[in-house]
Amino acid sequence: MNTRGMDITKNIRIIESLKSDLLLSVSHLYNEMASETCENIRDVALDTLSDAIIISYLLSRRLGIDYPTLERQISAKIRLGLLQEHETEKYFGDLSALSRIRSNLHQTGDAS
Repeated sequence: MNTRGMDITKNIRIIESLKSDLLLSVSHLYNEMASETCENIRDVALDTLSDAIIISYLLSRRLGIDYPTLERQISAKIRLGLLQEHETEKYFGDLSALSRIRSNLHQTGDAS
């Protein structure tokens, strides 16, 4: 097998692993949200949602989508949600808040 074939095989294996990790992360969050014994859902949500976001970024890169392209698509979807008055925006202003924090992070160069 040539090196290119090994790279493709490795990439496929990593993609499958990332897909599994993403599902596990979401599943863990659902389980904790449904649990009667969960003491602090905020900590669990912070941990699992940040994992899911990081895994999503890594998965996008393995699928051939670079981070700047992903960032542009996320920004476009936020703008679309604002224009279409998404329910969370209409009642809580969540998309506006997300747009502001993303703009601030990008302006300060802390979008790492």
